[in-house]
Amino acid sequence: MPKSHDSLIRIFLIYLRLGCISFGGPIAHLGYFKDEFVNRRKWLSDARYTELLGLCQFVPGPSSSQLGFAIGWHKGGLPGACLAWLGFTLPSALLMIAFAYGLFAVADSANAFVGGLLTAAVAVVANAVLGLGKKLCPDLPRILIALASTALILMIPSSWMQICVVLLGVCIGNLLFRKSAATPTEHAPQLSVAPLLVYVSLIVYCTLLGISIYINSSTAHASIYAANYQAGALVFGGGHVVLPLLENGLVPKFLTESNFLAGYSAAQALPGPLFTLSAFLGTASGTTQPYFLGGLGALIAIFLPGLLLLLGLLPYWNKLRDRPWAKAGLTGANAAVVGLLLAALINPVLPHGIHSLVDFTIGTIAFIALYRFKTSAWIVVLSCGIASALLS
Repeated sequence: MPKSHDSLIRIFLIYLRLGCISFGGPIAHLGYFKDEFVNRRKWLSDARYTELLGLCQFVPGPSSSQLGFAIGWHKGGLPGACLAWLGFTLPSALLMIAFAYGLFAVADSANAFVGGLLTAAVAVVANAVLGLGKKLCPDLPRILIALASTALILMIPSSWMQICVVLLGVCIGNLLFRKSAATPTEHAPQLSVAPLLVYVSLIVYCTLLGISIYINSSTAHASIYAANYQAGALVFGGGHVVLPLLENGLVPKFLTESNFLAGYSAAQALPGPLFTLSAFLGTASGTTQPYFLGGLGALIAIFLPGLLLLLGLLPYWNKLRDRPWAKAGLTGANAAVVGLLLAALINPVLPHGIHSLVDFTIGTIAFIALYRFKTSAWIVVLSCGIASALLS
């Protein structure tokens, strides 16, 4: 634990700065963290960093935010972890809430610019599908798992089917990859977590997940928080995979498809975690007075399950990571979520982003910029919005 409030404030300010400058998505965030906390500040060793990164990539949730939380725990205990999450998340969350208020203010006068954001979303998601596909589906069995997942989601578009597809991926992964997942790995020492906190975290995680699945099928305003919690609890494979999980639970119940995708596209142009999209969605839904309270509630709901699960699994990570069933199941689940993202690209992203030859041209140039030239997403998104507004 930190010895004074000054050290806690220091943790918050360091993460606040990172939250303001960390463009580039989750993979880039991992690089920012390694440079800041391993290379510069020497808060933890390469071995500790690698161990924590392995855990955060194994469990559901936003891996970069979970890693930041874990590093904050390493330095300052639970208060340090919470302040680390708050500092890293706050800048982009406030910007996403402001973007939602901007949509309320301009109404239909910014349709052309928003249309450009929808076109940019096509390029961003297509790039994510290819990137994740290369990483998570490098062989024929995993490609087939992804394609089967896509087909199932397109035939039966529901939140239940999304859950079933991930679970089916876990089962198929255990059938196909269990033998190849039996290689043990070296471990760094574990972080210490009080047993009571471990049990409470796991119980709260499971209880809230059950409640969220039940509430998400209703029309009550609370279902917006249930949809966000459920998405945060079940997302594997990177921040982009949250798109289909949230879209199914929130559209058209709380906001239009166009506004949903505009918020998703805008999130690409901001520093910090992509999951702060929920701050936009909760605000734009207009279910609370003032609106930003809904955004803050949705933001907490989507991050909470990943952080609870991280706390619950920290003491058991060294044992869990070498279990063949866990490795094989994660391999199959990752392939399945590539299929989820491909299904989202086919519907609703593509139909809402491409309506004309101009849209197709802008989207193609944006995709080439992202995929071939590795242009920063925020540059591509803003350029698409401006180009659409000028050419409309």
